[in-house]
This record gives sequence, structure tokens and C-alpha cells, in this order.
Amino acid sequence: MAIRSKNKVNVNFNMSSMTDIVFLLLVFFIIASTLISPNALDVVLPKASHTAPRAQTVNVSITQDLKYYVNKDEVSEKEMEAKLLTLVEGEEEPGIILRAEKSVPIENVVIVMDIANRNKLKLVLATAPK
Repeated sequence: MAIRSKNKVNVNFNMSSMTDIVFLLLVFFIIASTLISPNALDVVLPKASHTAPRAQTVNVSITQDLKYYVNKDEVSEKEMEAKLLTLVEGEEEPGIILRAEKSVPIENVVIVMDIANRNKLKLVLATAPK
């Protein structure tokens, strides 16, 4: 006489709970990724107030043919830092307006930004309105 057990062990693995977890994780990451802004350019525009903002004293321009100008005077890359430091000497909050043409490579713009960062100068990148 054979004794049969009422409890049979099911050897099959149920994937429905795993697929539920995977779909919940997928929905979570889709929602979380939309909250992160992928824009690399974070521009803070000045707000309108009763007083006019203080004008920056030094203008640095980079032309299409990669010539550097400090207040309409042409300078080389090597002379630029010394020229900028003499122009902003004695100011409380020294600042520079950087005007680079659209076709100028970013490496040339970074040169001026690096000079401003090393010497703790405030830098404003000039753009044309849309």
C-alpha cells in the first residue's frame, strides 16, 4: 500500500512577482529621470529693479579670426591676463563682459574664463536677444 502525501512541492518558479517588481522599478526610473534637468547651460538672467545694474568696466571680445580685444585694443593670449589685471586694479567687484562670436571654438572662450576664475573676476557672457 502506497502512502501519498497531500502536499506536493511545486518545482516551477513563478515569474509574475518578479515582473511586477521590474515594472515598478522601470516606472520609478522613468519618473525620476524626467525630474532631472539634462540641460548643461544654467543661465541666471538679471531681474528688473529700480536701480540699473552696475556696468562692467572691461570688455573682452573674441572675433571670428580668433583675435582677442580688451576694450577695443588688440592683445595676444599671453598679454591678456596682465592687461585685464591692470584695468580692474582697485575696483571693489571687478567684472568682465565676454563677447565671443558664435563660430569661436569653446577652447578660446575657456581661456578667458580661466583667467577670470584664477583672479576671482566676475565674468558675464554677452549674448544676442532672440
